[in-house]
Amino acid sequence: MDKVVVTLGGFFLIAFIWWFFFGKKPPFVEATEGKETVDIIVDGGYKPANVKLKVGKTTRLVFIRKDSNSCLEEVVIPFLRIKKYLPLNKPVEIELVAKEKGKFGMHCGMNMFHGKIIVS
Repeated sequence: MDKVVVTLGGFFLIAFIWWFFFGKKPPFVEATEGKETVDIIVDGGYKPANVKLKVGKTTRLVFIRKDSNSCLEEVVIPFLRIKKYLPLNKPVEIELVAKEKGKFGMHCGMNMFHGKIIVS
């Protein structure tokens, strides 16, 4: 009986891990022609995790941290050489102009939570 319980527990754990890492991904959010500001909620990650921008358009990213996790205290956007502290429940604005097409990463200070800025 012990072996059956351990085996079933292992299968459930494997299924949970697969679902957590490979399950449904968050949708893209597009900064449309009329939208100059994209709000990004920082709560257990970045929501939305993927932000789509247009080339040549000035866009303001507004990060609002709701999670007290110390890992999420900073946002790092390496391709822009930006590293900003995110105080709890206070908006932090980053204004940028997308000059070239591509996919560019952003992550927390510990590189555990990730997002993408997709320029088209």
